[in-house]
Amino acid sequence: MTTSILFVCLGNICRSPSAEAVMRDRAPGLVLDSAGTGDWHVGEPPYGPMQQAARGRGYDMSALRARQIRSQDFNDFDLILAMDPQNLADIEAQRPRGSVTPVKLFTDYLPAGSAFAGTCEVPDPYYTRDFDGTLALIEDCAEGLLASLR
Repeated sequence: MTTSILFVCLGNICRSPSAEAVMRDRAPGLVLDSAGTGDWHVGEPPYGPMQQAARGRGYDMSALRARQIRSQDFNDFDLILAMDPQNLADIEAQRPRGSVTPVKLFTDYLPAGSAFAGTCEVPDPYYTRDFDGTLALIEDCAEGLLASLR
């Protein structure tokens, strides 16, 4: 049974902390965390415009701080979810020998009826500037993930 989930994006300041915040709101009993494949923002809070968009939807990310994924995460989490195919490849490149922890795309959990069905990545709003669109997609993925855990 999946009880601990790690969300991973590039810098851990937009997509993965948003996914963590949305899931914390919807599934407070799970162990949740987020990380980045890169180390540029370690120790920093989520990106200001992302936090503002999240607050507008009722999610508080202010206590979260960026960190980089580490080998121990493959032991500490039941499931690791990447925000895009490049993140997935970067996570797999760090997989310790013998680890069987599933690593999947977060969008693999999009419900069939979602307006985002068929999407294979959560676009990075740091570049697209579509913070609300990213949150809407993350919310749909979260609903599908929750359904898969029931």
